[in-house]
Amino acid sequence: MAAPVLGRRALNRALLERQGLLARSPTPALEMVERLVGMQAQEPQNPYLALWSRIEDFRPEALSDAIAGRRAVRAQLMRATIHLASARDCLAIQPLALPLLARVFRTAFGRAVAGIEVDAVIAAGRAALAEQPRSRAELRPALAERWPGTDANALAQAVTFNLPLVQIPPRGLWRQPGQARWELTERWLGAPLDPQPSADALVLRYLAAFGPATTGDLRTWAGITGLPAVVERLRPRLRTFRDERGRELLDVPDGALPDPDTPAPPRFLPEYDNVTLSHEDRSRIVADPGPFPSGSLKGGLLVDGFYAAQWKLTGGTLEITAPTRPSRRRRDEIADEGERMLAFLAPDADGRQVVFTPKP
Repeated sequence: MAAPVLGRRALNRALLERQGLLARSPTPALEMVERLVGMQAQEPQNPYLALWSRIEDFRPEALSDAIAGRRAVRAQLMRATIHLASARDCLAIQPLALPLLARVFRTAFGRAVAGIEVDAVIAAGRAALAEQPRSRAELRPALAERWPGTDANALAQAVTFNLPLVQIPPRGLWRQPGQARWELTERWLGAPLDPQPSADALVLRYLAAFGPATTGDLRTWAGITGLPAVVERLRPRLRTFRDERGRELLDVPDGALPDPDTPAPPRFLPEYDNVTLSHEDRSRIVADPGPFPSGSLKGGLLVDGFYAAQWKLTGGTLEITAPTRPSRRRRDEIADEGERMLAFLAPDADGRQVVFTPKP
Protein backbone atom coordinates (compact mmCIF):
# COMPACT_ATOMS: atom_id res chain seq x y z
CA MET A 1 0.00 0.00 0.00
CA ALA A 2 1.30 3.42 -0.97
CA ALA A 3 2.20 5.76 1.87
CA PRO A 4 -0.31 8.59 2.48
CA VAL A 5 0.62 11.95 0.96
CA LEU A 6 0.86 15.02 3.20
CA GLY A 7 0.55 18.42 1.54
CA ARG A 8 2.33 21.58 2.62
CA ARG A 9 -0.52 22.79 4.84
CA ALA A 10 -0.76 19.41 6.56
CA LEU A 11 2.97 19.54 7.32
CA ASN A 12 2.65 23.13 8.44
CA ARG A 13 -0.14 22.41 10.91
CA ALA A 14 1.67 19.34 12.23
CA LEU A 15 4.78 21.43 12.85
CA LEU A 16 2.88 24.26 14.53
CA GLU A 17 0.99 21.89 16.81
CA ARG A 18 4.12 20.05 17.90
CA GLN A 19 5.95 23.32 18.42
CA GLY A 20 3.22 24.83 20.57
CA LEU A 21 2.41 27.54 18.03
CA LEU A 22 -1.18 26.67 17.18
CA ALA A 23 -2.37 27.50 20.68
CA ARG A 24 -0.55 28.61 23.80
CA SER A 25 -0.52 26.09 26.63
CA PRO A 26 0.21 26.27 30.37
CA THR A 27 3.29 24.08 29.88
CA PRO A 28 6.11 24.98 32.33
CA ALA A 29 9.05 26.75 30.69
CA LEU A 30 11.65 24.03 31.19
CA GLU A 31 9.21 21.36 30.05
CA MET A 32 8.60 23.31 26.83
CA VAL A 33 12.35 23.68 26.27
CA GLU A 34 12.66 19.89 26.49
CA ARG A 35 9.63 19.35 24.26
CA LEU A 36 11.38 21.47 21.61
CA VAL A 37 14.65 19.51 22.11
CA GLY A 38 16.46 22.74 22.92
CA MET A 39 16.08 26.23 21.52
CA GLN A 40 18.26 28.33 19.24
CA ALA A 41 19.99 30.81 21.53
CA GLN A 42 22.95 32.55 19.93
CA GLU A 43 21.01 35.75 20.68
CA PRO A 44 20.63 35.39 24.47
CA GLN A 45 17.16 36.94 24.72
CA ASN A 46 15.62 35.01 21.80
CA PRO A 47 14.35 32.04 23.84
CA TYR A 48 12.25 34.34 26.03
CA LEU A 49 10.18 35.59 23.11
CA ALA A 50 10.06 32.10 21.62
CA LEU A 51 8.58 30.76 24.85
CA TRP A 52 6.21 33.73 25.21
CA SER A 53 4.74 32.81 21.82
CA ARG A 54 4.17 29.24 22.99
CA ILE A 55 3.26 29.42 26.68
CA GLU A 56 0.17 30.88 28.27
CA ASP A 57 1.02 33.62 30.80
CA PHE A 58 4.75 33.03 30.34
CA ARG A 59 6.93 34.73 32.96
CA PRO A 60 10.54 35.35 31.87
CA GLU A 61 11.71 34.73 35.42
CA ALA A 62 10.71 31.08 35.03
CA LEU A 63 13.43 30.62 32.40
CA SER A 64 15.93 33.04 33.90
CA ASP A 65 15.71 31.30 37.29
CA ALA A 66 16.26 27.92 35.61
CA ILE A 67 19.45 29.21 33.98
CA ALA A 68 20.68 30.78 37.21
CA GLY A 69 19.83 27.56 39.07
CA ARG A 70 21.75 25.38 36.55
CA ARG A 71 18.60 23.53 35.48
CA ALA A 72 18.99 25.01 31.98
CA VAL A 73 22.22 25.82 30.16
CA ARG A 74 23.57 27.39 26.99
CA ALA A 75 25.89 25.19 24.94
CA GLN A 76 27.00 24.44 21.40
CA LEU A 77 24.78 21.55 20.37
CA MET A 78 22.80 20.99 17.16
CA ARG A 79 24.40 22.44 14.04
CA ALA A 80 27.34 23.52 16.26
CA THR A 81 25.31 26.59 17.27
CA ILE A 82 24.43 27.85 20.74
CA HIS A 83 21.27 26.23 22.06
CA LEU A 84 19.40 26.57 25.31
CA ALA A 85 18.69 23.13 26.75
CA SER A 86 17.72 21.59 30.03
CA ALA A 87 20.65 20.35 32.10
CA ARG A 88 19.73 16.70 31.55
CA ASP A 89 19.32 17.20 27.81
CA CYS A 90 22.71 18.90 27.61
CA LEU A 91 24.35 15.93 29.33
CA ALA A 92 22.62 13.55 26.90
CA ILE A 93 23.03 15.51 23.65
CA GLN A 94 26.45 17.13 24.01
CA PRO A 95 28.38 13.84 23.63
CA LEU A 96 26.62 13.33 20.28
CA ALA A 97 27.41 16.89 19.18
CA LEU A 98 31.12 16.89 20.08
CA PRO A 99 32.31 15.10 16.88
CA LEU A 100 30.41 17.67 14.82
CA LEU A 101 32.00 20.53 16.77
CA ALA A 102 35.46 19.06 16.20
CA ARG A 103 34.72 18.74 12.49
CA VAL A 104 33.51 22.34 12.27
CA PHE A 105 36.68 23.50 14.01
CA ARG A 106 38.90 21.62 11.57
CA THR A 107 37.05 23.09 8.61
CA ALA A 108 37.03 26.67 9.87
CA PHE A 109 40.35 26.91 11.71
CA GLY A 110 42.47 23.93 10.63
CA ARG A 111 44.82 25.98 8.48
CA ALA A 112 45.34 28.55 11.23
CA VAL A 113 46.67 25.88 13.62
CA ALA A 114 48.53 23.76 11.07
CA GLY A 115 51.82 22.45 12.42
CA ILE A 116 50.92 22.57 16.11
CA GLU A 117 49.59 19.82 18.34
CA VAL A 118 45.92 20.72 18.79
CA ASP A 119 45.50 18.20 21.63
CA ALA A 120 48.10 20.13 23.61
CA VAL A 121 46.17 23.36 23.01
CA ILE A 122 42.99 21.69 24.21
CA ALA A 123 44.75 20.40 27.33
CA ALA A 124 46.11 23.86 28.08
CA GLY A 125 42.64 25.31 27.64
CA ARG A 126 41.14 22.71 29.97
CA ALA A 127 43.73 23.62 32.61
CA ALA A 128 42.93 27.32 32.25
CA LEU A 129 39.20 26.68 32.56
CA ALA A 130 39.79 24.47 35.59
CA GLU A 131 41.09 27.58 37.35
CA GLN A 132 38.03 29.69 36.47
CA PRO A 133 35.48 30.21 33.67
CA ARG A 134 36.87 32.29 30.82
CA SER A 135 35.71 33.96 27.63
CA ARG A 136 37.52 33.29 24.38
CA ALA A 137 39.14 36.72 24.74
CA GLU A 138 40.45 35.67 28.16
CA LEU A 139 41.78 32.38 26.78
CA ARG A 140 43.76 33.99 23.99
CA PRO A 141 46.66 35.57 25.94
CA ALA A 142 47.56 32.42 27.88
CA LEU A 143 47.44 30.26 24.77
CA ALA A 144 49.27 32.77 22.58
CA GLU A 145 52.11 32.87 25.10
CA ARG A 146 52.67 29.12 24.64
CA TRP A 147 52.18 29.18 20.88
CA PRO A 148 53.55 32.54 19.72
CA GLY A 149 53.02 33.35 16.09
CA THR A 150 49.82 31.27 15.89
CA ASP A 151 46.42 32.92 15.46
CA ALA A 152 45.31 33.43 19.07
CA ASN A 153 41.63 33.37 18.11
CA ALA A 154 42.06 29.98 16.43
CA LEU A 155 43.75 28.68 19.59
CA ALA A 156 40.82 29.80 21.72
CA GLN A 157 38.37 28.31 19.22
CA ALA A 158 40.26 25.00 19.47
CA VAL A 159 39.40 24.91 23.15
CA THR A 160 35.73 25.89 22.89
CA PHE A 161 35.02 23.58 19.93
CA ASN A 162 36.76 20.53 21.34
CA LEU A 163 35.73 20.43 24.98
CA PRO A 164 32.27 19.86 26.48
CA LEU A 165 31.49 23.37 27.71
CA VAL A 166 28.58 25.60 28.65
CA GLN A 167 28.20 29.37 28.75
CA ILE A 168 27.46 30.47 32.28
CA PRO A 169 25.30 33.28 33.72
CA PRO A 170 24.81 36.17 33.65
CA ARG A 171 24.88 35.31 29.92
CA GLY A 172 21.34 34.33 28.99
CA LEU A 173 19.55 35.79 32.01
CA TRP A 174 16.50 37.96 31.35
CA ARG A 175 17.62 41.46 30.41
CA GLN A 176 21.05 41.07 31.97
CA PRO A 177 24.15 41.64 29.85
CA GLY A 178 27.01 39.23 30.18
CA GLN A 179 30.03 38.01 28.26
CA ALA A 180 30.07 34.48 26.87
CA ARG A 181 32.23 32.83 29.53
CA TRP A 182 32.83 29.12 29.19
CA GLU A 183 32.89 26.48 31.92
CA LEU A 184 33.37 22.72 31.79
CA THR A 185 29.92 21.16 31.47
CA GLU A 186 30.43 18.43 34.03
CA ARG A 187 31.77 20.81 36.65
CA TRP A 188 29.00 23.35 36.14
CA LEU A 189 26.24 20.77 36.28
CA GLY A 190 27.86 18.53 38.87
CA ALA A 191 27.10 15.45 36.79
CA PRO A 192 28.89 13.43 34.09
CA LEU A 193 28.09 13.47 30.40
CA ASP A 194 26.01 10.49 29.37
CA PRO A 195 28.54 7.68 28.79
CA GLN A 196 26.15 5.96 26.37
CA PRO A 197 24.34 8.77 24.54
CA SER A 198 21.49 7.58 22.35
CA ALA A 199 21.26 8.87 18.78
CA ASP A 200 18.10 6.77 18.46
CA ALA A 201 16.41 8.71 21.26
CA LEU A 202 17.50 12.01 19.71
CA VAL A 203 16.01 11.10 16.32
CA LEU A 204 12.71 10.07 17.91
CA ARG A 205 12.55 13.33 19.84
CA TYR A 206 13.27 15.33 16.69
CA LEU A 207 10.43 13.62 14.84
CA ALA A 208 8.07 14.21 17.77
CA ALA A 209 8.92 17.93 17.74
CA PHE A 210 9.47 18.62 14.03
CA GLY A 211 8.04 15.70 12.04
CA PRO A 212 6.95 14.23 9.79
CA ALA A 213 10.36 14.85 8.21
CA THR A 214 12.79 13.56 5.61
CA THR A 215 16.21 12.19 6.46
CA GLY A 216 17.57 15.38 4.90
CA ASP A 217 15.54 17.44 7.37
CA LEU A 218 16.93 15.38 10.23
CA ARG A 219 20.49 15.83 8.96
CA THR A 220 19.97 19.60 8.67
CA TRP A 221 18.72 19.84 12.24
CA ALA A 222 21.25 17.62 14.00
CA GLY A 223 24.36 17.60 11.85
CA ILE A 224 25.57 14.42 13.53
CA THR A 225 27.07 11.47 11.69
CA GLY A 226 25.66 7.97 11.30
CA LEU A 227 22.04 9.03 10.80
CA PRO A 228 21.23 6.58 7.95
CA ALA A 229 22.04 3.64 10.21
CA VAL A 230 19.98 5.15 13.03
CA VAL A 231 16.99 5.63 10.73
CA GLU A 232 17.15 2.07 9.44
CA ARG A 233 17.39 0.75 12.97
CA LEU A 234 14.33 2.76 14.00
CA ARG A 235 12.29 2.13 10.87
CA PRO A 236 10.14 -0.68 12.37
CA ARG A 237 9.05 1.79 15.06
CA LEU A 238 8.16 4.59 12.64
CA ARG A 239 5.27 5.39 10.34
CA THR A 240 5.91 6.82 6.90
CA PHE A 241 4.27 9.31 4.55
CA ARG A 242 5.16 11.00 1.28
CA ASP A 243 5.22 14.70 0.55
CA GLU A 244 3.82 16.21 -2.66
CA ARG A 245 7.20 15.71 -4.35
CA GLY A 246 7.21 12.01 -3.51
CA ARG A 247 9.87 12.17 -0.80
CA GLU A 248 9.61 9.81 2.15
CA LEU A 249 8.59 11.39 5.44
CA LEU A 250 9.35 9.64 8.73
CA ASP A 251 7.32 10.10 11.89
CA VAL A 252 6.71 8.75 15.35
CA PRO A 253 3.50 6.69 15.62
CA ASP A 254 1.68 9.18 17.84
CA GLY A 255 2.82 12.45 16.26
CA ALA A 256 0.03 15.04 16.01
CA LEU A 257 -1.48 15.58 12.54
CA PRO A 258 -4.11 18.31 12.83
CA ASP A 259 -6.59 19.05 10.08
CA PRO A 260 -4.79 21.19 7.43
CA ASP A 261 -7.62 23.74 7.74
CA THR A 262 -7.06 24.27 11.48
CA PRO A 263 -6.86 28.03 12.09
CA ALA A 264 -3.37 29.31 12.90
CA PRO A 265 -3.19 32.63 14.76
CA PRO A 266 -0.42 35.17 14.09
CA ARG A 267 2.75 34.35 16.00
CA PHE A 268 5.81 36.56 16.44
CA LEU A 269 9.12 34.69 16.42
CA PRO A 270 12.55 35.89 17.51
CA GLU A 271 15.43 36.56 15.16
CA TYR A 272 16.34 32.87 15.26
CA ASP A 273 13.85 30.12 16.03
CA ASN A 274 14.27 26.41 15.42
CA VAL A 275 10.86 26.21 13.78
CA THR A 276 12.35 28.01 10.76
CA LEU A 277 15.83 26.45 10.88
CA SER A 278 15.29 22.73 11.41
CA HIS A 279 14.34 21.40 7.97
CA GLU A 280 16.28 21.03 4.75
CA ASP A 281 13.11 22.08 2.92
CA ARG A 282 11.62 25.09 4.69
CA SER A 283 8.55 25.33 2.47
CA ARG A 284 6.37 23.90 5.26
CA ILE A 285 6.94 27.13 7.23
CA VAL A 286 8.25 29.78 4.80
CA ALA A 287 5.56 30.98 2.40
CA ASP A 288 7.96 32.42 -0.16
CA PRO A 289 11.68 31.60 0.00
CA GLY A 290 13.64 34.70 0.88
CA PRO A 291 16.03 36.21 3.38
CA PHE A 292 15.55 35.67 7.08
CA PRO A 293 15.60 38.63 9.46
CA SER A 294 18.89 40.48 9.56
CA GLY A 295 20.28 43.90 10.29
CA SER A 296 17.58 46.15 11.69
CA LEU A 297 14.90 43.48 11.20
CA LYS A 298 14.78 41.41 14.35
CA GLY A 299 12.21 38.70 13.92
CA GLY A 300 9.71 36.80 11.83
CA LEU A 301 5.93 36.77 11.84
CA LEU A 302 3.83 33.73 11.05
CA VAL A 303 0.58 34.58 9.26
CA ASP A 304 -1.83 31.70 8.69
CA GLY A 305 0.98 29.47 9.91
CA PHE A 306 3.64 30.58 7.43
CA TYR A 307 6.58 32.94 7.73
CA ALA A 308 5.22 35.94 5.85
CA ALA A 309 6.59 39.15 7.40
CA GLN A 310 9.43 40.59 9.43
CA TRP A 311 9.39 42.91 12.41
CA LYS A 312 11.61 45.19 14.44
CA LEU A 313 11.11 46.95 17.74
CA THR A 314 12.31 50.51 18.32
CA GLY A 315 11.40 51.85 21.73
CA GLY A 316 7.67 51.32 21.96
CA THR A 317 7.10 51.07 18.20
CA LEU A 318 6.66 47.66 16.61
CA GLU A 319 7.22 47.94 12.86
CA ILE A 320 5.98 45.06 10.70
CA THR A 321 7.23 44.76 7.13
CA ALA A 322 5.33 42.44 4.80
CA PRO A 323 5.77 41.96 1.04
CA THR A 324 2.00 41.85 0.52
CA ARG A 325 -0.74 43.86 2.16
CA PRO A 326 -2.72 41.84 4.71
CA SER A 327 -6.49 41.93 4.71
CA ARG A 328 -8.20 44.14 7.26
CA ARG A 329 -9.09 41.09 9.36
CA ARG A 330 -5.53 39.77 9.24
CA ARG A 331 -4.11 43.18 10.04
CA ASP A 332 -6.34 43.47 13.11
CA GLU A 333 -5.29 40.00 14.30
CA ILE A 334 -1.62 40.84 13.79
CA ALA A 335 -1.99 44.20 15.54
CA ASP A 336 -3.70 42.58 18.54
CA GLU A 337 -0.90 40.02 18.88
CA GLY A 338 1.67 42.78 18.33
CA GLU A 339 0.22 44.83 21.16
CA ARG A 340 0.46 41.81 23.44
CA MET A 341 4.10 41.35 22.44
CA LEU A 342 4.81 45.02 23.10
CA ALA A 343 3.40 44.64 26.60
CA PHE A 344 5.85 41.77 27.11
CA LEU A 345 8.97 43.25 25.52
CA ALA A 346 8.47 46.97 26.17
CA PRO A 347 6.17 47.27 29.21
CA ASP A 348 7.57 50.64 30.27
CA ALA A 349 7.68 52.29 26.84
CA ASP A 350 5.55 55.38 26.29
CA GLY A 351 3.07 55.45 23.44
CA ARG A 352 3.35 51.84 22.35
CA GLN A 353 2.16 51.34 18.78
CA VAL A 354 2.07 48.80 15.96
CA VAL A 355 2.80 50.11 12.47
CA PHE A 356 2.81 48.35 9.09
CA THR A 357 5.23 49.12 6.26
CA PRO A 358 4.50 49.63 3.51
CA LYS A 359 1.28 51.11 4.85
CA PRO A 360 -1.85 49.24 3.73
